[in-house]
Amino acid sequence: MMELLLVLVMIPACAAVLQDMSGQMFTFPLQTSTAYVKMSTSKQNFSAVTVCHRSFTDLKRDHGLFSLSTPSHSNDFLIFWDNANKEMETHIRNKKAEFGVLDYKLNTWHSICTTWDSRTGLVQLWFDGTPSIRKFTTSGSDIKGPFIIILGQEQDAHGGSFDIKQSFVGMMMDVHMWDYTLSPCEIQNYVDQQNFSPGNALNWRALEFQIFDQVLTEQRVTGCY
Repeated sequence: MMELLLVLVMIPACAAVLQDMSGQMFTFPLQTSTAYVKMSTSKQNFSAVTVCHRSFTDLKRDHGLFSLSTPSHSNDFLIFWDNANKEMETHIRNKKAEFGVLDYKLNTWHSICTTWDSRTGLVQLWFDGTPSIRKFTTSGSDIKGPFIIILGQEQDAHGGSFDIKQSFVGMMMDVHMWDYTLSPCEIQNYVDQQNFSPGNALNWRALEFQIFDQVLTEQRVTGCY
């Protein structure tokens, strides 16, 4: 089991900072509708998307894992756990695809990658390196900014309308986003924590972000020496 050397850094809401988050993680310690991390990207148009992240939680209810909103679509790119139906949902341009029969264990690190291509409209979920079937959501229309990208809350409106019962409580790290679909080999390299090309839209090694309310940054250490 991963043991953590806690280096707690409380950062109040302030201007976004650019930071190398290698070896670090965000901790969301409370159920709240006010704590979240807002991330920035220079990209303002996506004809294809890949988002990868690792998360750890003991929640036994619905919760959002990644929320990208635009003024026209509150769920322009959303990754969401539906606990009642035990399925991971992807919402692309407010269109939902459901992926069930996942071994989403509590108190375990999970690597989740999601891909979508506007040309085909196909979305695919890679859960701990295992691919889902490919499902159709929406095609022929790119995801266009201005974007608000948030960890810790699920946006029901552009930049807000958070529901405390959909908030994320736990840890999250290694968040990357690309403006293209990663190949299966690239996704496997991410899952195995091998060499891979970091996200060109969101890069955990050079992440521009802003923390609101009680979110911590912590140094993670594996093993006991």
